[in-house]
Amino acid sequence: MFFMAALIAGCGTTKPELDPTAGWTAERLYRDAREAMSSGSWKTARTRLEAIEARYPFGTYAQQALIDQAYINWKDDEPEQALAAIDRFEQQYPNHPGSDYMLYLKGLITFTPPSAAFSHLTKQDPAERDPKGLRESYDSFNQLIARYPDSRYAADARKRLTWLVDTIARNEVYVAEYYYRRGAYVAAANRAQTVITDFEGVPIAEKALYIMYLSYDALGLAELRDDAKRVLDLNFPDSIYYTQGLDEPTNYWNPVNWF
Repeated sequence: MFFMAALIAGCGTTKPELDPTAGWTAERLYRDAREAMSSGSWKTARTRLEAIEARYPFGTYAQQALIDQAYINWKDDEPEQALAAIDRFEQQYPNHPGSDYMLYLKGLITFTPPSAAFSHLTKQDPAERDPKGLRESYDSFNQLIARYPDSRYAADARKRLTWLVDTIARNEVYVAEYYYRRGAYVAAANRAQTVITDFEGVPIAEKALYIMYLSYDALGLAELRDDAKRVLDLNFPDSIYYTQGLDEPTNYWNPVNWF
């Protein structure tokens, strides 16, 4: 009994671990965070930046801490936390000079979802995946260019937008072909039409027009079929689809290899 009482008394007097950064200024916390970031110590850096945000929420270091938190979470494969940090930043500092960077980072986070990194192994065309992330990336880069056309990040954003437009359009064609092969000809024609109206000038428009031609033919809509063929012949007079049909080699484009 005496031993147990002594043990309980000893546990009761155990002191909580002291925070080694107690009393640190925002400047010192940030300097330590940057050193941790330089060495790839994401956990330590995140802890220091969160401390700045909690202890000094109204200073310039707190603003920069949010920017760096978004970057750290992205590098540490925590995209949801990175996006949450960006959302907080945009709400709290809508006119901050770093807003262009945050839009650029937001576009990067959704530009290459985790599965895209393995496309060279799975041989899956990025256009065959759920385009939600691609569209979110497109919106962020497009907003960056519209709001900050002279930003240092605008040129790279434009380059990525070119790839995104092409890939999203190919996704629409992929879905249109899926519908066509299952006999859903109206859905196939409508999806292919979206590429023609919303993605002007993309190479995959050739296949979209061919799917429209096939779908209208299957539906017995001769006038619409002939219109689709006329536009196809005008823009792609030597279209390969007349000879090879819808079957073609898989496109292995991967955003990881582009940038």
